[in-house]
Amino acid sequence: METRELRYFVAVAEELHFGRAAQRLAMTQPPLSRAIQQLERRLGVVLLHRTARAVALTEAGSVLLWEARAALDAVEAAERRTRRAAAESPGVVLATKAGASSELLSKLLDAYAAEPGAVAVEVMLCGPGEQEGLLRDGRADVALLHRPFDTTAGLDTEDLHTEQQVVVLPAGHPLANRPHMSIAEVTTLADLPLPRWPRRGGGYPDGPGPQVRDHTQLFQLIALGRACAVVPESLRAHLRDDHATVPVPDAPTVTTVIAWPAHSRSKAVADLVRTATCL
Repeated sequence: METRELRYFVAVAEELHFGRAAQRLAMTQPPLSRAIQQLERRLGVVLLHRTARAVALTEAGSVLLWEARAALDAVEAAERRTRRAAAESPGVVLATKAGASSELLSKLLDAYAAEPGAVAVEVMLCGPGEQEGLLRDGRADVALLHRPFDTTAGLDTEDLHTEQQVVVLPAGHPLANRPHMSIAEVTTLADLPLPRWPRRGGGYPDGPGPQVRDHTQLFQLIALGRACAVVPESLRAHLRDDHATVPVPDAPTVTTVIAWPAHSRSKAVADLVRTATCL
């Protein structure tokens, strides 16, 4: 299969409409339909159920959509990393969630800069869950991820730090002086619902909590008495006097890992990872 065919199929599979897919691809509909039919003949499977009113994916089509997205991401990643390697001033792009692991990141950058042969490190600050995508599509060479929130499947990783979680409450809340709380207690706080973070594909899950995009917004809502949140205890450093924290012992521990593509052969990435594991 050619990358062109995969891009055509992904457009149709995502739009579930040949006209919209053709418009998205800046082409006319007849050659797009012929290309999909040719792809089906070559594979010997039906990828799409077509009627006069609708287009739907078959089971085989659903599998190819997932695989095609991964393959196209890999091609784009290879292009980006190849161009970056050919730059006059080579460097490493490190993606990390804004506000997370700040102390660890600062120590890592200082320690790596002192290493012989260190290259420039560009830090990409992003929203929750975005650093994984930046790493997989080649916009980043290495990333700080946080299990269990981020997926590390298919990546090489080294564990750097594990910590407990706390619930952040408004200062002065009746439960702010508790020695600890359980997850069950946190989730039943009717006056302080948990926030709703955007899904990777866009949109927000249903629920009573406020929609949030970043920790600055979240912590302001908590201070106003509109929400609570369970976060890694290291985020205490970013809280103000109008916040209180209570340990949540039964919340899953959070492990910060440094991650990079399993096929990476970059010496700079290897050096940066080695420095991180020695902190």
